[in-house]
Amino acid sequence: MAASKSTRKEIEKLRADLRHHEYRYYVLDEPEISDAAFDRMMNRLKALEAEHPELVTPDSPSQRVGGAPREGFETVVHRRPMISLDNAYSYDDLREFDRRVRELTGREHIEYVTEHKYDGLSLALIYEGGRLARGVTRGDGARGEDVTPNVRTIRSIPLVLDSAAIKKWKLPPDLEVRGEAIMSRRAFEELNRKQEEQGGKIFANARNAAAGAVRMLDPKVTASRRLDFYAYYLLNADGRDPLDRHSRALDALEAMGFRVCAERQRVAGIDKVMAFCDAQDARREKLPYEIDGIVAKVDETALQEELGATAKAPRWAIAYKYPARQETTVVRDIRVQVGRTGALTPVADLEPVKVGGVTVSHSTLHNMDEVERLGVQIGDTVLIERAGEVIPHVISVTKKGAHRRPFVMPEKCPECGSRIHKSPDEVAYRCVNAACPAKRKESLIHFAGRHAMNIDGLGEKIVDQLVDNGLVKDPADLYPLTLDTLVPLERMAEKSAQNLLDEIESSKKNGLARLIYALGIRFVGERTGQLLAEHFGSLREIEEANEEKLTEVPEIGPKVAASIAEFFSEAANRKLVAKLQKAGVRMTAERKAPRDSKLAGKTFVFTGGLEHRSREQAGEIVVSHGGKVGGSVSKKTDYVVVGSDPGSKYDQAKKLGLTILDEAGFEKLVGIK
Repeated sequence: MAASKSTRKEIEKLRADLRHHEYRYYVLDEPEISDAAFDRMMNRLKALEAEHPELVTPDSPSQRVGGAPREGFETVVHRRPMISLDNAYSYDDLREFDRRVRELTGREHIEYVTEHKYDGLSLALIYEGGRLARGVTRGDGARGEDVTPNVRTIRSIPLVLDSAAIKKWKLPPDLEVRGEAIMSRRAFEELNRKQEEQGGKIFANARNAAAGAVRMLDPKVTASRRLDFYAYYLLNADGRDPLDRHSRALDALEAMGFRVCAERQRVAGIDKVMAFCDAQDARREKLPYEIDGIVAKVDETALQEELGATAKAPRWAIAYKYPARQETTVVRDIRVQVGRTGALTPVADLEPVKVGGVTVSHSTLHNMDEVERLGVQIGDTVLIERAGEVIPHVISVTKKGAHRRPFVMPEKCPECGSRIHKSPDEVAYRCVNAACPAKRKESLIHFAGRHAMNIDGLGEKIVDQLVDNGLVKDPADLYPLTLDTLVPLERMAEKSAQNLLDEIESSKKNGLARLIYALGIRFVGERTGQLLAEHFGSLREIEEANEEKLTEVPEIGPKVAASIAEFFSEAANRKLVAKLQKAGVRMTAERKAPRDSKLAGKTFVFTGGLEHRSREQAGEIVVSHGGKVGGSVSKKTDYVVVGSDPGSKYDQAKKLGLTILDEAGFEKLVGIK
């Protein structure tokens, strides 16, 4: 039966919502909904697609494993896909899984291995000759991000495998170890305590803190987060299982120096699996780290191979998810918060209620579309959920209040009284006042951020005082600050004040790419800031560029170009840039004079790992001969240099018929003997 118009519309909305939440979770590490809520949406989409297979598309969220790799790191193709596990939400689901396994294998009894389901970031560690050669994130399951420098800072990851253990277990020296990078409860609490002391960002949960730390561009930040790594899978260099049982592989991993689940058990039958789930549920709050379920795997690797896998999950393993932590409470009020971009976010103030051992008194409602979708009003009783230590979210209205009243988005900004604007193509309402105090504070926090101007110590509480006391109105006002103005502030002794002044002074030398990102131009992230700096060389050049010139920069499209041009068309923003320049902030990118111009007018793109040098070093060679390095492949690309394990750029280059060079061809072209 053909799908109705309403069904098609529901499928498209589910796909759009899931893509949004996948991006928030896997790329930004800032989830907006709980795992359970995400799973419900995904299961609904799968059910609709099963009923109407003609509507299934290759780009549907149901057809892929995870989120896309984040920009800023080299992508690496996994030797064996890191596919996700199917989930079980009840013991009936576990029994059904066991029935399928027994039916497919013809075995009456199956031995399983039970382990904790960690709540962190999956990693693949490549060991060559017994030494750690590369660390890669799961990414989208087929390709991940090369985060080797960060992985090396995790002390529970051996840099060299125990040779005696390798010999004892008759393992090859080239191995792949998969596992989870996590943050312990103690490390997470200590991190947030320090963040609060310094006025920095408070992390919602250990998973986000750990995932964000692994994907930092600065390995020092990763090291400071005190991450742990728990191994759960062992592979040969060719992607095959080296041992006959998974339980033996875990024992071998432990012998080689890895942390593995100490509570793991090899059990006979699904009833024993369920008993393990019960036992761990009773004590999971006492564990040193967060878990959100239990993983059960068929122990015999020969049976694993016999069972195989679907496109998205192995048939020999399943993840039992513990029930979400939910409670009902009353919505006392709905207010709005104004963010750095001026977006107004509705927030529900709740009757305080304990959820999973934590008192919850407020929850974001995201935007007016979500308020209307939920049908929530002030005075209603709502179901809130807190699963996996994620920030609580309103799931549904369970009872309409006797004297309920609807929330109405204000016509004027609650912070400054300026008018509110809503673009037809956006769900967000925005304050258009560039001098809005709420935007001012958020802009300063962003300006001082680690990936922006990196002013350590300039956190939320200090910014609040600086703005509230009229000491700072924009980022340029930070630079004339003195000891006399800082010391009277709360929690600001003379030593900490001097440290902050030193940080502010040091930030002047950070360079153009950081400054561009720090300005908070809409749609301009770290990568775009770097591209702009490399292309134009000075902020003045960017300020004077029109949209057409901006779109000549690789990876910058019309939407981003329009946003940049709009930013610099504002007199207040040009005034801010002038003030920053007067304060001594570096406005140009450091450029070395080309050795010659043999590559002038030629654009190179690099993909994959090079043998004799890093891609950055190869790019410097191109620039030294007058050429340019692009971030993406297009018709304007002259050469694509391909190393080992190339990514999608190689496929795009072949599709466009571009000149493709290996490393030897590149060396010959640039004159390296």
